[in-house]
Amino acid sequence: FSGPGTAIVQRRPIGILLGIMPWNFPYYQVARFAGPNLALGNTILLKPAPQCPESGLALQSLFDDAGFPAGTYNNIFATNEQVERIIADPRVQGVSVTGSERAGAAIAEIAGRNLKKVVLELGGSDPFIVLGVSDMDEAVDAAFEARMENTGQSCNAGKRVIVLDELYDDFVARYTAKMLARPASPVSSLVAAERLSDQVDRAVASGASLETSGERNGAWFPPGVLTGVQPGGDVFYEEFFGPVAMVFRVRDEDEAIRIANDTPFGLGSYLFSTDPEQVKRVSEQIEAGMVYVNGFGGEGAELPFGGVKRSGFGRELGRHGIDEFANKKLIRTLRQP
Repeated sequence: FSGPGTAIVQRRPIGILLGIMPWNFPYYQVARFAGPNLALGNTILLKPAPQCPESGLALQSLFDDAGFPAGTYNNIFATNEQVERIIADPRVQGVSVTGSERAGAAIAEIAGRNLKKVVLELGGSDPFIVLGVSDMDEAVDAAFEARMENTGQSCNAGKRVIVLDELYDDFVARYTAKMLARPASPVSSLVAAERLSDQVDRAVASGASLETSGERNGAWFPPGVLTGVQPGGDVFYEEFFGPVAMVFRVRDEDEAIRIANDTPFGLGSYLFSTDPEQVKRVSEQIEAGMVYVNGFGGEGAELPFGGVKRSGFGRELGRHGIDEFANKKLIRTLRQP
């Protein structure tokens, strides 16, 4: 700043926020939206996912027991039509949505009509790129954890594994063995299992090969590994929300980047390499909101979380998350009174 007098920028709360949260992490997702915004001074209306209303009520009890003032955090169990009216209410100043691409687009449209700030954390089809390893088992374990967290039902799971040709056979053999050794677990619903089963069937019908440990039994879905999925087909561009990974063999770094970026999504990504210059080069070219290098599980409350493209916009957590719903008010004094 240059010029006479003083200039101060204050971060001030903007008021009431509506949070629309998903079922897959019903405590953590709420905490990472509500925590930073309550710390700033905003107040929260929280719509839990209809599958898990008890989680919302439990969090309400935690906030109440901790001594938060009445009305600071409030659960609402609203229909879609009621949500539209809530967003339109002039007392509500912003909306944060974690959910599907479809849900995010619908809420963003309503928020836009009412000139309300919105943050969207939507789907993802994150690439897990393996260009170099110092320890093959470490890379395989990270890829497994990145794919199978929460039975594969995570927006930032490593759903597309992209492996350099010279590492491919060894990596895929170990990765497939680890995936298939995992017992089948239920996904969130029978509808979710049927949707994932349809995606796998269409991939196989288009020429892909499936390695799996068994057959689906209702919502119980066995882990699987798809190879030979052809880029350009419908299935290639879809998000697989469950314990099935797609694996791709690539000739070189350039092909790995091309396949990694050939997606409508851009949430997170993972990169294994033993070359620092390659890490810098590839990280800068990946079209995603986050790149995790040589490991899995690097998120933190102080670090921003969010994506680009059809994975949404805005950030949660850390200072960047707090800034999303802050009025950065300038107080410019040209002459002291």
